[in-house]
Amino acid sequence: MSSDRPIWLRLAPVIFLVLWSGGYAVAKAGLGYAAPMVILAMRFALVVAVMAVLWLVLRPPLPKTRAEWGHLAMVGLLIQSVYFGMSYYALDSGVAAGTLALLMTLQPVMVALVAPRWTGEQVGWNQWSGLILGLLGAWVVIAARAALEPPSVAGFTFAVIGLGGIVVASLWEKRFGVQHHPVTSNLVGYAVGLVGILPLLAVQDDLSITWGWPFLGVMVYLVLGNSLVAVGLLLAMIRVGDVAKVSALFFLVPPLAAVLAWALLGEVMPPVAWGGMALAGTGVVLATRKAVR
Repeated sequence: MSSDRPIWLRLAPVIFLVLWSGGYAVAKAGLGYAAPMVILAMRFALVVAVMAVLWLVLRPPLPKTRAEWGHLAMVGLLIQSVYFGMSYYALDSGVAAGTLALLMTLQPVMVALVAPRWTGEQVGWNQWSGLILGLLGAWVVIAARAALEPPSVAGFTFAVIGLGGIVVASLWEKRFGVQHHPVTSNLVGYAVGLVGILPLLAVQDDLSITWGWPFLGVMVYLVLGNSLVAVGLLLAMIRVGDVAKVSALFFLVPPLAAVLAWALLGEVMPPVAWGGMALAGTGVVLATRKAVR
């Protein structure tokens, strides 16, 4: 059955995994040419421009009520401004790309732990066990990295705030979200995200950009590879029913992000850190799997 699918869809999991995982290292590489909010503002503005053109061509429906507009804007603010904004600050503060990717992989654990409380259901042992293993694995990775580079309290604070942003965005979407056309969702989300980081951009000390092919390559990757192609492939895989495979892909993001960060940035993960990643991945799998009844 899968052989009937177009080749791009069969290759979609691998392409998505590489593009998404590489985003951490590429974003950190870009910080050598411009400040965090400068890069993020350019990224959001370019995506908004592309989405605006697509909206003019496709004319997808807009949200119908003020509440739908508000919920869509809130999710966009939490993901684009809080999650991405704080993640870029964390990278700029010295948090390793692989470590940040691992911390963000704890998002489904936190959602699985908190979401049932919104619906009155009980939290099972697998959620609690998964959370403990995930946090323990993250601690092992952070401690192992600390032996090579002193940990940055500010960096990890930014990372935790970013994690909180994506967790709250997921919970908000679960409770209030309404399905919208991808172009509409991205146009509103990135536009709100751009507005949301303007205050941070205004207080940025250095707004200069070191122009050159390396910086242009970073922006092409972040806009086309990360924001458009990767997200488009993600939505395509979900639409054809590969939700389980999509979820499994995210478990592979931290180790691949660490490998790419080593190749691009020279960031080293000590051997014990790989064990920590495996432990955290086990925790995520355990916390997000369906409870056996």
